[in-house]
Amino acid sequence: MVRMLLGLLLLLVAAAPASAEWYEAGTRHFVVYSELDPDKLKDFADKLERFDGTMRLLRKVPDEPIGPANRVTIYMVDDREDVAKLVSDSFVAGFYVPRAGGSLAIVPRRSRSTSVNDLSPQAILLHEYTHHLMWSFSPNTVYPSWYIEGFAEALATVKFEQDGAIVLGNPPQYRGYGLLSGNWLPVDKLMIADTLKLTNEQREGLYGRGWLLSHYLLFSGQRADQLTRYLNALNEGKSAHEAAAAFGDLKQLDRELEKYKTGKFRGARIPAGKVPSGAVTLRKLSAGEAATMDVRVRSKVGVNAKTAPGTYERAKKAAAPYPNDRGAQLVLAEAAYDAGDYAASEAAADRALAADPKAVDGYVYKAMSQMAVAAKAGDTTAKTWTRIRKIIATGNKIDPEDPEPLMLYFRSFVESGTPPTENAKSGLMRAFELAPQDPGLRFNAAAIVLRHGDKAIAREMLAPLAYQPHGEGLAKVAAELIAMIDKGDIDKALGTLDAKPDGAGSEGEAAK
Repeated sequence: MVRMLLGLLLLLVAAAPASAEWYEAGTRHFVVYSELDPDKLKDFADKLERFDGTMRLLRKVPDEPIGPANRVTIYMVDDREDVAKLVSDSFVAGFYVPRAGGSLAIVPRRSRSTSVNDLSPQAILLHEYTHHLMWSFSPNTVYPSWYIEGFAEALATVKFEQDGAIVLGNPPQYRGYGLLSGNWLPVDKLMIADTLKLTNEQREGLYGRGWLLSHYLLFSGQRADQLTRYLNALNEGKSAHEAAAAFGDLKQLDRELEKYKTGKFRGARIPAGKVPSGAVTLRKLSAGEAATMDVRVRSKVGVNAKTAPGTYERAKKAAAPYPNDRGAQLVLAEAAYDAGDYAASEAAADRALAADPKAVDGYVYKAMSQMAVAAKAGDTTAKTWTRIRKIIATGNKIDPEDPEPLMLYFRSFVESGTPPTENAKSGLMRAFELAPQDPGLRFNAAAIVLRHGDKAIAREMLAPLAYQPHGEGLAKVAAELIAMIDKGDIDKALGTLDAKPDGAGSEGEAAK
């Protein structure tokens, strides 16, 4: 998450007027939807792809192929006000939702500010994508909250130079006030920020001071080996205090940081060609897709009992002129399902599949609708659930790398009161491999591992959640589960996991 100082507005991604039409820009790792001018949208998508390549170069991670469903989807809405409306928070400037089968980010494409000191949509997105890659590169590695946010801040300010070079390590000017106004989170408190209830100033310090310490350790040439020893200690199960011993005298480290923040910051320059551009495919959305885009964004972000009916009404109106449009009917299927109109959801899914038999989401919503009807009727017959699983299997065959059918197949056993088969369990674990960033999926996968008696691996899978700076209830539950496992109280831990902790799968990160 990125926090803004009150009063700051977002920098334009591009100063040129937006196109009146919606476009999709597809790359190896991203899908971006925007009304931005097509050329500028293509440039934006290219920079995102080069950033991904830069991260892989720095971390020495190979760029293995990923399925279309595992790309991050980015919706560029009109402005910051539209972003804020989606989460009912006037100070939210953009956010990221980690989700299997469709992690997404919402950012504005324009604002009223042109100040270089303001937080840009690009910085918001790169910060959040850094989190996404940390999960992807090291799914079971524990990182403390100050480093999670500080490292993301250090990478978010990347500069793409005209000659193709990429410059890392630029200071985040939007943190200037917080950094120069005092030391709101000294290092001894920074080390245990995960356990503290932070004030607004301390929350700003988590980002600003976290960036300062991360930059000092990564770019200054000082104390570099200490960061490695510190992270290794945390991942060996040592407490935050014990791990912090790697830095020696924390007061001395604080004094060094105070001096460092007023000096010149070193960075790193990656020469042109070292991270080549990737292919960007542009597609103008169909009339039906464009007409339902506002509803699609609302549904993808999430609705509740209060907002689902209104969203469904909007979806029906927007999709009605386009009964043969795959995209419009999938939007309607999702909105109808969220509102509890399962017959309409299945009918819309069928229309989407008639338009495109390879639309995996069509099979997902068709199966989910039938599952909901069966659950409501108390129908646990083998005939009903075998039929449902055949629908799920059809979607899985189209895209074996899409986590959603794999998760849904496992869920079909749980909801029918039938012990999951080994195939279903294997599918869920494969889904976790594909989408380790989804917290709900991580909980379910950890339950399978723990039930099979592998306490160490289950603990390893839960540990990263306990350190999430915005996990709140989820982080607390993860910490409690780890304590149960350490005490050997496995039955209690399994009971907690089976109860589906509140918030599992729903945590996102808002940029402020």
